[in-house]
Amino acid sequence: MMMVSEGGSLNLCFEKMKEMKMEGLVITEWKDIPVELLMRILSLVDDRTVIIASGLCSGWRDAISFGLTRLSLSWCKKNMNSLVLSLAPKLVKLQTLVLRQDKPQLEDNAVEAIANHCHELQDLDLSKSLKLTDHSLYSLSRGCTNLSKLNLSGCTSFSDTSLAYLTRFCRKLKVLNLCGCVEAVSDNALQAIGENCSQMQSLNLGWCENISDDGVMSLAYGCPDLRSLDLCGCVLITDESVVALANRCVHLRSLGLYYCRNITDRAMYSLAQSGVKNKHEMWSSVKKGKFDEEGLRSLNISQCTYLTPSAVQAVCDTFPALHTCSGRHSLVMSGCLNLTSVHCACILQAHRTHTALPHPAH
Repeated sequence: MMMVSEGGSLNLCFEKMKEMKMEGLVITEWKDIPVELLMRILSLVDDRTVIIASGLCSGWRDAISFGLTRLSLSWCKKNMNSLVLSLAPKLVKLQTLVLRQDKPQLEDNAVEAIANHCHELQDLDLSKSLKLTDHSLYSLSRGCTNLSKLNLSGCTSFSDTSLAYLTRFCRKLKVLNLCGCVEAVSDNALQAIGENCSQMQSLNLGWCENISDDGVMSLAYGCPDLRSLDLCGCVLITDESVVALANRCVHLRSLGLYYCRNITDRAMYSLAQSGVKNKHEMWSSVKKGKFDEEGLRSLNISQCTYLTPSAVQAVCDTFPALHTCSGRHSLVMSGCLNLTSVHCACILQAHRTHTALPHPAH
């Protein structure tokens, strides 16, 4: 019997079950345990133990096939590709699969195996898969059309053609991380996302330096439910992008503009004005006790050196969830030395309270 060094011991678990007296059930071997009970055990052990269990007997394989919905192989430091190839046919009910790597291991044939067998997959993390090519995205387009969350950050070999193709078939995407996918993320790719992924809520385009206002405006018009957008390092975008987002994406909660050095006060005032325009919706949420969920809650304007204090203060005043106070930095302004006078409502209120207190001498 195989033993496990992490996540407990399958052998110990088996011995304890043999000691249990269950009506009409005698357990002498693994195959005697009902699949339902094996599925319950799988939900309690770690992912390494699940992999070992898959090789014990047909009962475990059935339990994994019928009951396993989430699996992470990020702990696998070598031979991940072979492991995925052997496991994929058994994971027909899988909904979440994490294949994040420190060193590139995963290859196109493994992703193809996932696409061929894991048709219920909704959440897939392929971050830092430097060996993957367009073939992987074409495979996912064919076999994993239920994807709602996809992490491709650091995958540098995809083209914008394959990404655009993916969006035509994976139309349920709500969360997409493309940070560092410089070749894949172009204005054409963003236009495809805007046309095909209207449910998109969170999009990371960090350091995709080839995109311009045209691409971001396509997103703004095509993805009105966008809640979080990271444009850090997108050096070509200007105020036009922010104005479009402010006017069209009324549910926007988080916006990253780090190192977008073409951004000026006009962008900030457009954000502030959008908040005022949607104030009736915000007050409606206040009455329901959901005020903190409405309006911008996170804004990164670090290294946006053209901004002035009055414009940024207007944004801060409009969205009370933006904080500059210690421990709650949701308005990040690193590298903007001219913005040191900008403060959130918390600091201003604390200052008023302090100055209103009578001096001990009086």
